[in-house]
Amino acid sequence: MTELGPTDQTVLVTGGAGFIGSHLVEHLVDDNEVRVLDNLSTGSRENLPADAELIVGDVRSTDDLSRATRDIDVVFHQAAQVSVERSINDPTESFSSNIEPTIDVLELARKRDFRVIVASSCAIYGDPEYTPIDESHRTEPNSPYGLEKLTVDRYTQLYNELYDIETVALRYFNVYGPRQSVGDYSGVISVFREQANAGEDLTVEGDGQQTRDFVHVDDIVRANMYAAETKETGYAYNVGTGSATSIRELAEIIQDLSDSTPDIVHIAERKGDIEESEADLTKIQNKLGFEPRVPLKEGLRSLMN
Repeated sequence: MTELGPTDQTVLVTGGAGFIGSHLVEHLVDDNEVRVLDNLSTGSRENLPADAELIVGDVRSTDDLSRATRDIDVVFHQAAQVSVERSINDPTESFSSNIEPTIDVLELARKRDFRVIVASSCAIYGDPEYTPIDESHRTEPNSPYGLEKLTVDRYTQLYNELYDIETVALRYFNVYGPRQSVGDYSGVISVFREQANAGEDLTVEGDGQQTRDFVHVDDIVRANMYAAETKETGYAYNVGTGSATSIRELAEIIQDLSDSTPDIVHIAERKGDIEESEADLTKIQNKLGFEPRVPLKEGLRSLMN
């Protein structure tokens, strides 16, 4: 029996063969009938427990989505195009992957009456005016990806307001953990880890004083489980740790944990990089009872070993 989350329900995880989705599936599968809809473009069958049903399909296909949501109690909508760079290079494709499928999921929920938990992002805030960032902070995303996440975030709340559908939007901060592949959305932790394992220098962009709120995927899973059970639906919630870590400090922790003792070198700063990011967790703590459990150094140690 899992300590938290639905039991004896039929659950769909879109994008469930990917990084975050597969951890959700792993948590849910012992006590629920779990269905996964994934086109395997970035996810992998190997990420899934044997007891999960995999539908190889695309959330952009209304037929695939309709089939996957038949007789469902709750949908964890994780499928998305998650690269900021790709959203800038091809905003049309990013739009079709992120906004339209979310509205389709919400429309099916309106017809079939299931709960929807949507993966939103701290990218909706853009460059913060203050930190820690609370949910009432102004939203000025600086990429198509951020704008798409803001749109689906608002749609998720609006469907609750207009149609009384049980919905929750979770605004993830910088997620890390096992199965996170190195790529254009891998995040700095995956990059540093790969560099350290290869015996290479850790490359810090700019002066390294930029801060991020790094949250372990296990805490993301726990937040989703609270969202699946709460009566406080119709809201958006930040999900992070409530503490900021500089990129330089992160590099030093990974350097300390690495067997290869890499050097830390500074390279040119990345244009448009956000200087500060830290989640205010007051709302999710008060309404859902969520508290992060995985300290950064502990989470990094498990990744490095």
